[in-house]
Amino acid sequence: MITICIIEDIIDIQNGLKSILENDNRFKLIQCFQNAEEAILKLPELQPDVVITDINLPQKSGIDCVAEIKHDFPDIQFIMFTIYEDNDQVFEALKAGASGYILKNTSPEKITDAILELYDGGSPMSPKIARKVLSSFNINLVNHAITELISKREQEVLELLSKGYLYKEIAEKLNITLSTVKRHLNHIYSKLQVQNKTEAVNKLYGKN
Repeated sequence: MITICIIEDIIDIQNGLKSILENDNRFKLIQCFQNAEEAILKLPELQPDVVITDINLPQKSGIDCVAEIKHDFPDIQFIMFTIYEDNDQVFEALKAGASGYILKNTSPEKITDAILELYDGGSPMSPKIARKVLSSFNINLVNHAITELISKREQEVLELLSKGYLYKEIAEKLNITLSTVKRHLNHIYSKLQVQNKTEAVNKLYGKN
């Protein structure tokens, strides 16, 4: 039996979800919360298999709850319960540690299917969001590879360059000479095997 907690501040929606879960003997509903603060306090003690949480809650968001709990309790699986599909909040929730999401207008059967998929190790989400997550993962890999190649000071120069700072402004900001900035850039180009600052910045953000 899959143990579940719900975090949803709108009582009618919470009751609808409760009804779906309580009428299915594959699930055991442990507790419902109306805010993230109470959930953050009690989830570590309750240790549910799955938490279904709204994103937009009164104070702390569902995303905040995911980030705080997943840090110390990685085995608790979160699935977001949201009105909007494919928006930035869903993406941010997944980056924080959620494993998927359910739309609030989803049929009861598909809601239970999504929970079962999550419990079995899946990540129920749309192809568009899945691509966005994968792209973010690839960029993080590229950034990690670059930080292994170049020095901390060279990283600072490259990041300032990516934000549009001129060589002179970079020198002032880092309290180094203009010739030192140019020397760092030459080292960066050589290590990353690029010809100019545009190629270097593109490599930093995984665009080639």
